Formats: sequence, structure tokens, C-alpha cells
Amino acid sequence: MHDTLALLEPSSFSRTIRKKLGTPQINIGLWCNLSCLHCHVNSNPCRTEKMDRATIDLVLKFLVAKEIRILDITVGASEMHPKFRDLITKAMAQDIHTIDRCNLTILLESWLEDMSEFLADNKIEIITSLLCYLEENVDQQRDEGAYQDNIKALKNLTRQAMLMKALAWLLNLVYNLLGSTLPPSKAQLELTYKEHLFDQHGIKFNQLFTLCNMSIKQFWSTLVSKGKFQQYISLLKNAHQKENLDNVMCRTLLSVD
Repeated sequence: MHDTLALLEPSSFSRTIRKKLGTPQINIGLWCNLSCLHCHVNSNPCRTEKMDRATIDLVLKFLVAKEIRILDITVGASEMHPKFRDLITKAMAQDIHTIDRCNLTILLESWLEDMSEFLADNKIEIITSLLCYLEENVDQQRDEGAYQDNIKALKNLTRQAMLMKALAWLLNLVYNLLGSTLPPSKAQLELTYKEHLFDQHGIKFNQLFTLCNMSIKQFWSTLVSKGKFQQYISLLKNAHQKENLDNVMCRTLLSVD
């Protein structure tokens, strides 16, 4: 923090102060079945880093000691971690609401074919990226057939939730931009997503989150190579709205590597 403090002090950016810790987010591992341009930690099938058992146990002890009732699991494809189910089971035993940031396609892997049932049975809140409600846009950013894989996984999740009568189950989608632009109106985009996914596929979800791509890692290198880095940073700064700071994740979140 001290390395960047000198850059922050003269800035005209709004002063931001942390709130009470509400959600520890654990980066359980970088192994992933996908390699996405917008991934801010460069997760991919070749990464091997993963959180060890001792750290996982320490996280659970911390949650209990601090009486924290939310756990956010992220990075890579969390479900590929050998201790993922054990972590979920122990968290649920402590009445800790658990969020799984899932990429959907991992649920179609043959060796994880019962993962959808496991998530629904434990009423795990799922936050998952569906890059767009249109097939051509999803396949453009990932691979051909990615959209249909996402839809298949979403249908499996919703079907399992109904079978398990998981009435408190939450499914939230994330809209990721295809490039260095700003997302459209969240309210209108969420309505379009809900209408399209239900009319075309019978899929329902709770809410849609819209995100700007972070200008780091792979996305940063792409911006630099195209000479668009400063342009994108200026776009973000000029679009800043002070009232949005009330809901910035990092004010109540602790990231654990």
C-alpha cells in the first residue's frame, strides 16, 4: 500500500474508507478449464496453484471466531479443487452462506457430473458469467459452442434446484463486456436477459451484475498492444459516479489467497 500511497494522495478521486468486514473471499486456486481474456488472475488449464488444506481450515476457523456468515469462493474453476466439497460441507455445517463463482462449463465435465446436484442440494448461491444473452457474442469471446454449453449447464442447475426443492437457492448472472467500453443500463439489460433466457430456454435467475473489465493481466496487455490503455483508463475515470462507492465490494470484502 505504501508503494502506491504517493500516487493516491494528490488524486482528485473520491476518498474511500473501509467498512466492517462482511465477506471473506477465498481464491481457492488458479486451475481452470477455460482461459479467458478478461480473467484478472490469468487462470487457465495449465495453472497448478491451489490453496492448501491448512489455509482452508484456518479460513473456516476465522469465520467461526469472527461470527461471519458469508463465504465467497472464487478464482479459476473452484469446483476443480480437491477440497471444494469438503469446504462447502464444513461451511454449511456452521450455517455459513456460501457463494460459488462458477464458470458453468466446468459443470459439464464428466468427472464433475454430479456437481450441479451437490450445489443445489446445499443451496449454494451461484454467481456465474454469461458473457451475453446472444449466442454469437458468447462464442466470439470464448469458443464456438460455448453459449450452448452455458445454457445446458444453467438448465441442469435449475432442474436440480427444482428436484431438491431448493427454494432459497440463488442464481445470479454476470455480464462481461467484449472490449474496452462501458456496460449499458443494468436495469434494461437485466430485463432483456430475463426475457430472452426464459422465452428461449425456460431459464430463470435472480439478478444480473454488470462489470467493467479490469485493466490488468491479459486484458491490460491487449490494451497496451493496441494503444488503448490510457484511453480506457480515461473512459473509466470520466464515468465515475461517487454514489457507486457505497457498494464497492472491497469496502466489506477480504481477499484471501
